Amino acid sequence: MRTSIRLSFGALALAGLTTGLTACGGSQAPAAGGGAAEPGKITVAASDTECKVAATEVAAGTSTFTITNGGSKVTEFYVYAPGDRVMAEVENIVPGLTRELVAELPAGTYEAVCKPGMVGKGIRNPLKVTGEHKPLSADAKLSEAVAGYKRYVKTQSDTLLVKTQEFVDAVKAGDIAKAKELYPVSRTYWERIEPVAEIFGDLDPAIDAREADLAAGEEWTGFHRIEKDLWVGKDISKDGPVADKLIADVKTIVQKANATELTPLQLANGAKGLLDEVASGKITGEEDIWSHTDLWDFDANLEGSKAAVQSLRPVLEERSPELVKTLDEKFAAAEAALETHRKGDGWRLHNELSKAELKALSDAINALAEPISKIAPIVAK
Repeated sequence: MRTSIRLSFGALALAGLTTGLTACGGSQAPAAGGGAAEPGKITVAASDTECKVAATEVAAGTSTFTITNGGSKVTEFYVYAPGDRVMAEVENIVPGLTRELVAELPAGTYEAVCKPGMVGKGIRNPLKVTGEHKPLSADAKLSEAVAGYKRYVKTQSDTLLVKTQEFVDAVKAGDIAKAKELYPVSRTYWERIEPVAEIFGDLDPAIDAREADLAAGEEWTGFHRIEKDLWVGKDISKDGPVADKLIADVKTIVQKANATELTPLQLANGAKGLLDEVASGKITGEEDIWSHTDLWDFDANLEGSKAAVQSLRPVLEERSPELVKTLDEKFAAAEAALETHRKGDGWRLHNELSKAELKALSDAINALAEPISKIAPIVAK
């Protein structure tokens, strides 16, 4: 969940993610009046007060949701399974923009949800998925891609536990200097696996919500609550309970992440979603607004996106070798652009970068976002 305030180059980076995707698993349009539809493009008209989904029922398999934001607020679109388990999502749909989301949905009951302003529970629509389909993971190479990515998630989540515990211990000991040092390091491992972490309902905002993300009356916990106390209040003497909840929530996320079954499209959409994170928060400085350690998160998102793409590489090489070549070039360019801002074992602070330097980083992410957006429909063939 992200606040709606954006710098202009952040919006430009998001615009780079709007490359059209083709429908996968069928081409019939949704039935008029919100009835049943074969898998295909399902239009979603989002505004500040409405979320009009063109179908209430679709066939099992892959479907493409085409979301147009006609409102004045940045919005998000989710497909939730029971318990607000995220099956697919697209964030940071700025006013006037159309984004597409390819999702693989087995038979069951879901909700299609728009979140104007990217806060709260959103505007919810029932969505029924019927029939049978052959899962994408039945393909041996896609199955191995998922297995490989899960191995990556396991290594990152294991270290996330260690580094978050060190951060929590420093907070509870009142060691401000040590906690500041560990804050961006522990978040690195969180940001690399965030596409998986975001699947599990309210756990992600409990860990990573920023103050601007909160709806009225919501409790604020997690990394950014402590960040503000470290850099603004300069007093963490009362943060013991917040720290205890943070490590408890991280342990729960890690357990769930390692146990959950992922789909190939979740890898593809996750790679794209991590670039959304860069464009909407790290480039603009909104993610770590008090510590200014956004480039640590930028680097982690880039690495996490690359890991998902690399897991899918054998499939992409077989189905679209030219795309693989382009992805390699654009990842290398984005990594080189970021590397110019390395400082010691970490990175320069966001508030040390000029507008021109930030624009250059935005351009590199924008150039990578376009080919990344082509992965999902290729995977869904």
